[in-house]
Amino acid sequence: MPVKFRQVHADAGSRARAGELITRRGAVATPCFMPVGTLGTVRAMTPEELQAAGSRIILANTYHLYLRPGHRLVAKAGGLHRFMNWPGPLLTDSGGFQVFSLAPLMSVDDDGIDFRSHVDGSAHRFTPELVMEIQEALGSDIIMPLDQLVGPDAGPDVVAEAMERTLRWARRSRAAQRDPGQALFGIVQGGVDPVLRRQCARELVAMDFPGYAIGGLSVGEPAEAMAATLAATVPELPPGKPRYLMGVGSPDYLLLAVGLGVDMFDSVLPTRLARHGTVYTWSGKLVLTHARYREDLNPVDADCGCYTCSSYSRAYIRHLLKANEILGIRLATIHNVHFMHDFMAAMRQAILDNEFASFYRRWLSVFGSHGIMEPWRGGL
Repeated sequence: MPVKFRQVHADAGSRARAGELITRRGAVATPCFMPVGTLGTVRAMTPEELQAAGSRIILANTYHLYLRPGHRLVAKAGGLHRFMNWPGPLLTDSGGFQVFSLAPLMSVDDDGIDFRSHVDGSAHRFTPELVMEIQEALGSDIIMPLDQLVGPDAGPDVVAEAMERTLRWARRSRAAQRDPGQALFGIVQGGVDPVLRRQCARELVAMDFPGYAIGGLSVGEPAEAMAATLAATVPELPPGKPRYLMGVGSPDYLLLAVGLGVDMFDSVLPTRLARHGTVYTWSGKLVLTHARYREDLNPVDADCGCYTCSSYSRAYIRHLLKANEILGIRLATIHNVHFMHDFMAAMRQAILDNEFASFYRRWLSVFGSHGIMEPWRGGL
């Protein structure tokens, strides 16, 4: 098995669990957050800075790397790890979300997806087999099959068709896999329909993937719908394998999903917010470009031990951001990535201490905007 998952402890008051994801390039404590390095780099950070901030596994994007610089060049360079100088585990997604986001430029049939590049307008076609070929060339440790996701406004027939197509593509992806050292995760789709989600999860589990991802959420559906979908889906996934919620990275949603038993997450949100001057702290979000921080000589967060907080003030970072200096973006990004890893580590400790429910209530009051309380207790 190319990856293994070991559950270390299950919280007594929720569905949350602490575990360990064991890959061919090292072990990762869970629950974990994966910074997104879309084009083979987490924006504004070096690999060494990522490691210093606590990153142990990161994500790169199949669609974008296929378009540029091209998977064949990456393979010629010795694979993505060597190309980007990242020594730890790497996960690549299938590109399904990126194609979904290009809705006016793409069309789907049972064989694959036709789309036009957002870079130069050139025509391309993704099939399950090609997506597997691309990821094999990249050499990532955890890979995703091509899937079809739909938006929250899609009708029931469209959602059901996309789920069935995702299952067929999952089977084709398994048949096309050539590198047994790569862990291919199945992706659960089905919109916010609990019946379809359970069906998809059960059929994927029968295929015996080494891990399972939950896709198609955080695409505009209400928070209550996300919570209900997760509550219906996660119990269908085997406890001895990792569970990965794709594209979710806000602290309130992380709390929600961990409480329901999810182990792995990724999102561009922390780095994207940093580029616009917004940082996470243990007191909530701060927008450092606001005038109130013009003469604030305190660190971004006095309770944070990152490089940014140990060396620079809010006033200095605000000055850099307002002056469009690259260092301002870099310092804010380093802090946000460090904070995300600290937040996940604190969640893990709360699980180990059987105190996740109180941790959830406390930090939802700081970061929450939806007020969903203890969804693991039922009623969703």
